[in-house]
Amino acid sequence: MNAMIRDRIRVLVGDITTLEVDAIVNAAKPTLLGGGGVDGAIHKAAGPELLEVCRKLKGCPTGQAKMTRGFRLKATHIIHTVGPVYSGGESGEPELLRGCYQNSMTLARDHQIKTIGFPCISTGIYGYPKLDACNIAVKMVINWLEANEFPENVLFCCFNPADAKIYEAELARGH
Repeated sequence: MNAMIRDRIRVLVGDITTLEVDAIVNAAKPTLLGGGGVDGAIHKAAGPELLEVCRKLKGCPTGQAKMTRGFRLKATHIIHTVGPVYSGGESGEPELLRGCYQNSMTLARDHQIKTIGFPCISTGIYGYPKLDACNIAVKMVINWLEANEFPENVLFCCFNPADAKIYEAELARGH
């Protein structure tokens, strides 16, 4: 990975609902109607208008992405993507997780989103091994940035320092 691409990626520890970016990515449930973890926190912070709009979207298949306004968030948009539930890695989970990042980045590009913040998709209750999920995320984002102008900057927003260290180490490897 060249230095110009590395300069477009940051890892930080924090609450994704507080990011001042053009878009944050929601690790959503297939219904898009909220839940626990990142999904619940985003719905709570964005306010009841988000739930109202998400009802009209009629869900989202695993690996796909849909976009809404950010409502009460500092982020202008929310890109909702549904990560796979991990069941050993032999049921298409890597391709589905890759699709989450690919489809989120495609929406960002198509809407000329300059800055996007990603959580650690599928690594919570969905049980995806953190190192494997991080490897997929970092490789996909690097490959995307090498071929696309938008988004200009990508943030991997980790809720805890241990996850951030995994992302920093993966980026240091440079893929």
